[in-house]
Amino acid sequence: MSFDLPVVTNSDSSGGGGCHSASAAGFEPSKRLPPWLRRDLPKGNFNNFTAGLLEELNLETVCDNAKCPNRMECYSQKTATFMILGNVCTRPCGFCAVSRGRPEALEADEPSRVAEASARLGLKHVVITSVTRDDLPDGGAEHFYETILAVRERTGATIEVLTPDFVMQKDALRRVIEARPEVFNHNMETVPRLYRRVRGPKSDYGWTLGLLRQVKEYWPEIKTKSGLMLGLGETEEEVLQCLSDLREYDCDFLTLGQYLQPGPKYLPVQEYVTPEQFTHLGKLAEQMGFEQVASGPFVRSSYHARDMVEA
Repeated sequence: MSFDLPVVTNSDSSGGGGCHSASAAGFEPSKRLPPWLRRDLPKGNFNNFTAGLLEELNLETVCDNAKCPNRMECYSQKTATFMILGNVCTRPCGFCAVSRGRPEALEADEPSRVAEASARLGLKHVVITSVTRDDLPDGGAEHFYETILAVRERTGATIEVLTPDFVMQKDALRRVIEARPEVFNHNMETVPRLYRRVRGPKSDYGWTLGLLRQVKEYWPEIKTKSGLMLGLGETEEEVLQCLSDLREYDCDFLTLGQYLQPGPKYLPVQEYVTPEQFTHLGKLAEQMGFEQVASGPFVRSSYHARDMVEA
């Protein structure tokens, strides 16, 4: 049986939570967020320190470029998710605020700058992601490899990578795994029915699953991780089938979070999933056998990533 994820609806046009059902024809999302998506200013006073350090070392983060709602919280705790290979992506994903177009040349000293920032922030777990670089023969795999080694040599931290899909880029995935990151993350993002609309014409659901399986084949001890954005019109049945597929491919860690539209030209939010439903899905995921699950409106791929690894 297929049924829509429960959402809070608001019949009072004068205000309220502004949540809507995905089944409404011609739906246009409310500009007013529900109360559980409003946040207090984060605790910690290192926001300016982190931002200043990143500017000094000329480093990019997914926190800034993707307009992550957790940016201030993470920066205030002296942490960030580094984004390598530049700040221009070659893929036109409908959900992502990262700039797209023709990227610039790679910066040879970027791995050492990421390592320097990791050391000065005192990071014990470092998360490294990137834009997609279809213009490079190896998709930037060698740059990932060099960055992992540089960070590990400088800090001794555990390392998590969140990579592109490396479509048609032979041996790219193997090169990243040769650097032995502790966690390999590649996001599913959404359910098969919505895949091309959300992730673009080059994306493929089966390829994403196969990528996670290949990682385990190359290095069985590694922890694999994936995540989905909810609120794009998926059904609970579709989400659970997707989670079942991930477990069949031995995915260890899972993140579930609310999709938030980063601007008017991006895909609209179809539903605001309640915290209770996130908890419900998280418990079902644990029952499926995921070792660690983070499920909540503000959960993102690298949100509290160190806690997940240490647990």
